[in-house]
Amino acid sequence: MGIFSRARDILQANVNDLLDKADDPAKTIRLVIMEMEETLVEVRASAARTIADQKEMRRTIIKLEQAQASWAEKAELALSKSREDLATAALVEKQKVGQMARQLQDEMDYFMEQLEAHEDDIRKLEDKLREARTRQNALLNRMETAQNRARVRAMTRGQRVEEAFSRFEVMERRADFAEARVEVYDLAPVQKSLEDEIAELRTSDAVAEELAAMKARMNREG
Repeated sequence: MGIFSRARDILQANVNDLLDKADDPAKTIRLVIMEMEETLVEVRASAARTIADQKEMRRTIIKLEQAQASWAEKAELALSKSREDLATAALVEKQKVGQMARQLQDEMDYFMEQLEAHEDDIRKLEDKLREARTRQNALLNRMETAQNRARVRAMTRGQRVEEAFSRFEVMERRADFAEARVEVYDLAPVQKSLEDEIAELRTSDAVAEELAAMKARMNREG
């Protein structure tokens, strides 16, 4: 496919339509951008060649114009020497050189039109490329956001999360049961044994005797 055909196809393409029809929009727009970049490089290279050809033609036309002037002088010289035959021959050469110069000038005009077309294509391709890159960034951001949301929903609503929370509930029930077993002992006072009660009586009597002895000693000393 020629450069002009590729450039025209790209310029006429609608980026949104391409993305709507694509199975993988991110891959499609990446390929579109690569195609645009390659075509832009080729169009610029073609424009550079056109400019170089114009410069070469311009130099050739200047040489042909100089040759025309030279043949005209030769014709005048021959005519001044009564050599009409030589003057005629010189004028014939002048006409040939002039025809070549006009042909090159026509080609120059054509190349000028081509260069203007190149410049217009380059400007439009750059605009399209900026649009495509903007679309690419927006598309990648949207896809990244959607993927993140999907991961969050998978984490909050997925089977693994449900299973984890079910395990939490089982552990909480076990903790409740363990605490309840401890609290049961606080529901009723502990029943004292007979020996414990007798020991308490003995301790009480001993304390009473020691207290009475202490009071008697303090009375005597007072």
